[in-house]
Amino acid sequence: MRSFLLATGIECSYPTVGGRRRDQLEETRHYQYWREDFQLCWEIGARFLRYGPPYYRMHLGPGRYDWSFTDEVLPVLRELGITPILDLCHFGVPDWIGDFQNEDWPEHFAEYAGAFAERYSWIQFYTPVNEMLVCARFSAKEGIWNEQLKSDKAMIRAHAVQCKATLLAMETILKIRPDAVFIQSETCEVFLEEEPSQREHVALLNALRFITFDFIYGHPPEGNLMTFLEDNGLEREQYDWFMEHGRRAAPHCIMGMDYYRGNEVAVRENGDQVGIGPSIGWSSIARQYATRFRKPIMLTETNIGHAEEAPKWLWDTWHNASDLRADGFPVIGYTWYSLQNQVDWDIQLREFRGHEVANGLFTLDRKPNPVAGEFNKLCKRYRDQPLLANFAMGAVPGDSPSASEGQHETRKKLGIAVS
Repeated sequence: MRSFLLATGIECSYPTVGGRRRDQLEETRHYQYWREDFQLCWEIGARFLRYGPPYYRMHLGPGRYDWSFTDEVLPVLRELGITPILDLCHFGVPDWIGDFQNEDWPEHFAEYAGAFAERYSWIQFYTPVNEMLVCARFSAKEGIWNEQLKSDKAMIRAHAVQCKATLLAMETILKIRPDAVFIQSETCEVFLEEEPSQREHVALLNALRFITFDFIYGHPPEGNLMTFLEDNGLEREQYDWFMEHGRRAAPHCIMGMDYYRGNEVAVRENGDQVGIGPSIGWSSIARQYATRFRKPIMLTETNIGHAEEAPKWLWDTWHNASDLRADGFPVIGYTWYSLQNQVDWDIQLREFRGHEVANGLFTLDRKPNPVAGEFNKLCKRYRDQPLLANFAMGAVPGDSPSASEGQHETRKKLGIAVS
């Protein structure tokens, strides 16, 4: 029987901030230590890895690509028996595209996705575009990244562009690999009322949080949200396109949710939004998403930026996932994101401070944080538990208990013990 997906990830964000590119692969020194990072992934017990190559450096122009980095690193993952969940776009686009207001980008991105799938035909799991709603907010509503705009209309346009790119990429990949599985990665959040006068606004926010999955799965948004979308530039033709293409894509998808301490937000009397930490918990929020979309679920990101608090956070979120499974919800995976500490994510990358945030399994010097030992225990105890018996998603590559001879050889080269 196929196994539960216990995963970690390599932080790979690369938005532009004030016109200057931020590359977390560089800032966390992954380009320098990628072999060590893969070794740590294996040793910690994770057999699935959310992994995003630097798209902005690889897509050089229409039909032009630089595969030098992926040609070097991806075969090592394959030989190790670590299954990548391949992140094709993570918060940024190549300079020649401009930003997420460019409505020509989805077709270019789909072409890139197809070329990628042709070249690395052994890869089955993809996240075409990471956290589309988060990226649209930070880039076009809060003015932090990329286009640095501050309007609802710009946010809706950036989001629609990313959703179209995702759906076109999925369609292109499925032509090459019909058994491809697409794991979305999107914020899982809730807005909580603290004043009755804000009830209508809170309802709109709680409808808007679903919009990525509405578009990607062809699920009609709620009525009050449709008015908001139309008022901010979404045309009926676009909406119909999402409903048609989303319904075709939905059977190939896993609903990946990203949950952090800031994902539960109180709306105050004056309309201000304030993160309040765990209140109703991930399992309660996830039930709202699962009931709406009826999809298999994966916790695709979680962490906490305090090393001493991380072990408790890990077990708390794991117990949330276990509670959902016990109630019959198809939770098929859990991810501690990321493998290594991150840089400046305590301020959402908005300034170049170079501050190491202790939210990884390992420090930037590749030394274990306290949570590393607990994650290793989790992997040893639960890595082989089966997916739910009534859930069929096709073969999961790389979950055989025995490794190939090539995998054994690669592990020896990297100094990893071979069982």
